[in-house]
Amino acid sequence: MAANSASSKSGGKQSSPSAEQVVATFQRMRQEQRSMASKSAEFEMEINEHSLVIDTLKEVDPSRKCYRLVGGVLVERTVKEVLPALENNKEQITKIVESLNTQMQVKGRELTEYRERYNIRLVGEDDKQSKTDASPAKESEGGSKGGAGVLVS
Repeated sequence: MAANSASSKSGGKQSSPSAEQVVATFQRMRQEQRSMASKSAEFEMEINEHSLVIDTLKEVDPSRKCYRLVGGVLVERTVKEVLPALENNKEQITKIVESLNTQMQVKGRELTEYRERYNIRLVGEDDKQSKTDASPAKESEGGSKGGAGVLVS
């Protein structure tokens, strides 16, 4: 029995972090999602650049010389040699973007679950929510500590 009471005490402390910890974790999760979105946008630009170069090179004589930067060194190649590498790079970047988008969706669900678990409201969202849930929100805030939420800017 002593082990059960000890584990329930430590479990109780872990399940209710302070408001500052909740806000910090939420902010970190939001920043991770923003970082993924930024990286995805960068890769989308890379895909567009690859597409432009590929479309241009498809109209050029395959034996024509072109230069490609490989490991910081400019290497002379033919269009015929460079085109497949560019298409492969574009495919790989597309796969990375798809993976990042999936990760962003997962992170979005985690954020939503976290917000619901700790009743996190964002600044500006508070007004919208109070108009739609005016009476139930006021009843839960006054009744118990579980109804208290965290406001994040």
